[in-house]
Amino acid sequence: MTALPGHPVPDLDAAIAPIMEDAVAALDGSAPLLAGMARYHLGDVDAALRPVAPGTVNRGKRMRPAVALLSAGAAGGDPLAAAPVGAAIELLHNFTLIHDDVQDESPTRRHRDTVWNLWGIGQAINAGDALFAAAHLPLYRIAASDALTAVRLLEAFDRMTIAIVDGQTLDLGFEGRSDVTPDDYMTMIAGKTSAIVRFGAWAGAILGGADDLRAADFAAFGLALGLGFQIQDDALGIWGAESETGKAPADDIRRRKQSLPILILRERADAATRAELDRIYATPEIGQDGIARVLDLLAAHDVEAAIAAEVAAEHDRARALLLRAAAPGANPCRDALLALVERLALRSH
Repeated sequence: MTALPGHPVPDLDAAIAPIMEDAVAALDGSAPLLAGMARYHLGDVDAALRPVAPGTVNRGKRMRPAVALLSAGAAGGDPLAAAPVGAAIELLHNFTLIHDDVQDESPTRRHRDTVWNLWGIGQAINAGDALFAAAHLPLYRIAASDALTAVRLLEAFDRMTIAIVDGQTLDLGFEGRSDVTPDDYMTMIAGKTSAIVRFGAWAGAILGGADDLRAADFAAFGLALGLGFQIQDDALGIWGAESETGKAPADDIRRRKQSLPILILRERADAATRAELDRIYATPEIGQDGIARVLDLLAAHDVEAAIAAEVAAEHDRARALLLRAAAPGANPCRDALLALVERLALRSH
């Protein structure tokens, strides 16, 4: 039997933007600033809450909703069936970013002032809370045609959110500690970073008609893709070029982040080197000499190559799981997902 040709790759922004806009419109009320802050963070308005021209503001990679829609298509269904999920996870992701910026005291994101930096911590918390609630609204669209699937997705959506916050709690708890292991770190990013990619791939597959076994493979694909994404982020935070990342060279060292390269260095180093690293990271601010010394230690212990191998392993795992789970034959969405895996493995920003 000849396999039917798969659905074409959709225009992601055209698919999710109207749904996101409808959800954010629910924030319009007696406090115009609430919806204004949300729209500012999403890149729809400027700091004076005036609309901005399309394409003039960096709205982020939108990798997570892309995974949801493409997974639906790769499973053999219509990718647009997952547009509500794509919109929901993009809104939820942005809720986490607003709160992360508060916790990290980050003054800028995507080359603009952060919400808290413009309107204060209290109002930023309000904006994040509102986006969290708004993120649920697109999922109720699914209930109109399939209430049981909608309830299933809503429960998984909330459990995924708990996993993200669990990971963020671990991440904050790791600060200032010298006993965190690479395994501890992988557990943390499996929640903080990868849970949302896992959910997007799984939910997309469900809406694309996958059975539970194939949907589980899509979920594992999403998990591996998310892990590889975060580990590559760790590499860019130390070795990335400022012209590509928009951040100062070795900015993660300057910020004393306990990222995977530093944890692998601790694991490979002798006691004297670990003690030296502890002294550097205990200073209130790591200067250029300290950064240079940490970079020398990373090079001496071949950590950059180890990180590259970890990234490659996760993306290889993601690729294999996707090929096992996707519908056979002509499948443009599967091929687009494979291309996404390749781009993320090689990205420089």
